[in-house]
Amino acid sequence: MANDGSLRALVVDDELPALSEVRFLLDSDPRIGSVLTATNGTEALQMLEAHEIDVIFSDISMPGLDGMALGRVLARFASPPQLVFVTAHEEHAVDAFALAATDYVMKPVRGERLAEAVRRVVAKQDEAGMPPALVGEPGSPSAVVGSSGGGSGAPAEDETIPVELGGVTRFITRSQIRYAQASGDYARLHTGDGSHLVRIPLAVLEEKWADHGFIRIHRSTLVALPHVTEVRMDHGRCSVVIGDVELQVSRRHTRQLRDVLLRRPGTAH
Repeated sequence: MANDGSLRALVVDDELPALSEVRFLLDSDPRIGSVLTATNGTEALQMLEAHEIDVIFSDISMPGLDGMALGRVLARFASPPQLVFVTAHEEHAVDAFALAATDYVMKPVRGERLAEAVRRVVAKQDEAGMPPALVGEPGSPSAVVGSSGGGSGAPAEDETIPVELGGVTRFITRSQIRYAQASGDYARLHTGDGSHLVRIPLAVLEEKWADHGFIRIHRSTLVALPHVTEVRMDHGRCSVVIGDVELQVSRRHTRQLRDVLLRRPGTAH
């Protein structure tokens, strides 16, 4: 866990009332050590040259270098600060996903929602084992999962996916996803605490996540191999167990699945 008051934040917004509100809320959070402000993307980059920053809370619609353009610049950094978008526009969520934003907070900003964004920032830095501002006790960062096998937690390169829940855009990580099922041009992503429908075809996810332990077991099902706890054979029919869910494997995919699992140490058969 991160030390209280150690997170260094930068708030970027061209609207002064919104800037002041977010700064006030962050100043009230015990996990925040300092809060700097900028009124556009260019000024934010100048602040980054002069100060160590752990996380940027940025509006999107700004004159000049807007929030999305700022995010694309940050993506080129060797060790970029985390990015949380604070915006009144829902339509940018997919672009935020592409930029690996830590969170996407809708305006008007509620204190508890911003606090949740801070929690996600702290958790992401702890998982990545990043030392600058969020170092807890020595050796405290959680173990990470590589694309090749066991462990728990999220890798530093873990992908974030925006999902809608109760009208609020939230982010889940790829490593949280146990399996995905096709639903037309959509896919339903199943995690340990629920499921989320996203407008991404299953075939696209299969291609993108093949190197991260995901394999198709049925024309409508993609599973995350690190979450598979058991493979069952019954009268020639194969199935996999993930948590308390049993998923059928098509005959077409059975041989491929078993070949892959047999090469993975520690997988139950």
